Amino acid sequence: MNNNENLLKQLLAIGIGTTSLVAEKLQEVTNQWVKEGKMDSDKANTFVEDIMGQLKNEQGNWEAQMQRQMRNMMQDIGVPRQAEMDELRGRLDRLERQVRDLENRNWR
Repeated sequence: MNNNENLLKQLLAIGIGTTSLVAEKLQEVTNQWVKEGKMDSDKANTFVEDIMGQLKNEQGNWEAQMQRQMRNMMQDIGVPRQAEMDELRGRLDRLERQVRDLENRNWR
């Protein structure tokens, strides 16, 4: 795995960890509201689910945006895409085969 992929995975892990922390704190706050009579438990659960749904949706958008930006940055600095590398490997394999064939013909 290259450093750029590792960095992206670390950023995503931080995002997931942050989401878990937010969920935990949000649950604590709504539990306190229920205890204080400011909100009933059904509304508190719905509230938490709604907020977490929005947060997960935003996290998905953030992940997609980070991936796009990472691809653009890698392209800008000249890092080839995997498809380009695969194509070059295939071309290199074909050239090596052709060279071997030519060498074999010359030695006969």
